[in-house]
Amino acid sequence: MVLEGNPEVGSPRTSDLQHPENQGSCILSSPGEDAQPGEEPIKYGELIVLGYNGCLASGDKGRRRSRLALSRRPHANGVKPDVMHHISTPLVSKALSNRGQHSISYTLSRSHSVIVEYTHDSDTDMFQIGRSTENMIDFVVTDTSPGGGAAEGPSAQSTISRYACRILCDRRPPYTARIYAAGFDASSNIFLGERAAKWRTPDGLMDGLTTNGVLVMHPAGGFSEDSAPGVWREISVCGNVYTLRDSRSAQQRGKLVENESNVLQDGSLIDLCGATLLWRTPAGLLRAPTLKQLEAQRQEANAARPQCPVGLSTLAFPSPARGRTAPDKQQPWVYVRCGHVHGYHGWGCRRERGPQERECPLCRLVGPYVPLWLGQEAGLCLDPGPPSHAFAPCGHVCSEKTARYWAQTPLPHGTHAFHAACPFCGAWLTGEHGCVRLIFQGPLD
Repeated sequence: MVLEGNPEVGSPRTSDLQHPENQGSCILSSPGEDAQPGEEPIKYGELIVLGYNGCLASGDKGRRRSRLALSRRPHANGVKPDVMHHISTPLVSKALSNRGQHSISYTLSRSHSVIVEYTHDSDTDMFQIGRSTENMIDFVVTDTSPGGGAAEGPSAQSTISRYACRILCDRRPPYTARIYAAGFDASSNIFLGERAAKWRTPDGLMDGLTTNGVLVMHPAGGFSEDSAPGVWREISVCGNVYTLRDSRSAQQRGKLVENESNVLQDGSLIDLCGATLLWRTPAGLLRAPTLKQLEAQRQEANAARPQCPVGLSTLAFPSPARGRTAPDKQQPWVYVRCGHVHGYHGWGCRRERGPQERECPLCRLVGPYVPLWLGQEAGLCLDPGPPSHAFAPCGHVCSEKTARYWAQTPLPHGTHAFHAACPFCGAWLTGEHGCVRLIFQGPLD
């Protein structure tokens, strides 16, 4: 067995890596080492799953939720590469049997494997994301289906890895967060099999990709009113940045992008092949609208007493406390091709085109006719602008800049396809622009 690296660096202490506070959920709870009693710990950022509009359909419970804050842990649990071993396969099981020793195993052939041991890093906190419900996963994420629901049932086979990715956050300012593909399992190991994409880097180290990959997109201009979508990249197990593979699970890696890094920015999107997460920094969240502001906008819109131009009934957006149930009598409806807002009515159906296809009585355009629902996940909004635009065809309402940003942001779907989708429910967007400006009629009196 050949040892490479720096053997003088001490191995991680089992007590540090298996500390119970480092293995459980990272929901805000205990203060960090520098926090005073009664103070909240330092927040590194928040992860928001696209497609749920503020809460899972079954409710946010424990580590399975639509939004999670990553905060400084009471004790550091980060790890960093230490020693690399070249070994024969019979020794692999022995090398991976120490649960207190984090390691990544690269199987090159039936008779040759490379194991990289990781040592404790007192300067970082590690958070793991995946489909597994085991304790080492801090954020349990399941597949999101268009319409804001989770893919359920025995026939719904998940494409999200059980140990999809990990995020390491610096415990000191500026609290930089970095993302890496793959997470450590219950034995503190990451195993890349013989068929996984893996290679030796120019400096003699190892790197690889997971089966379905972890894709990241950093927005141009930050996540603000002037944002524009960036370019999707793939993140490797060691945190390097590559262009996309020909297909999601192809064995041939993309090209190394040397001038980009795995550092998460405000508005960075993380795609796990089945669910897409948005990263918001504390500074970015301070610029985002609050739930109180969204509620004030709803009340202001209702105070204007918009009316149905045909039935002349007063329309009103329902309270978010009522949830997205069946529309009530005052629910606004919209023709998504033209943007004319009405109350519900039963005329104008074009059954040859589908049950939702209606002819607008004002402009005669034919298209989907759907109820309007306010977007309630404030972290998905670029600005606190008024709710003036709706996504087509789902009818979720938000500000103009928020709607236009998401309408031009392609989200990964399947092995090589991309589609723009509503961030509040995950429905694929349709039409020329993916969203429409709402046209209300004020009261006649």
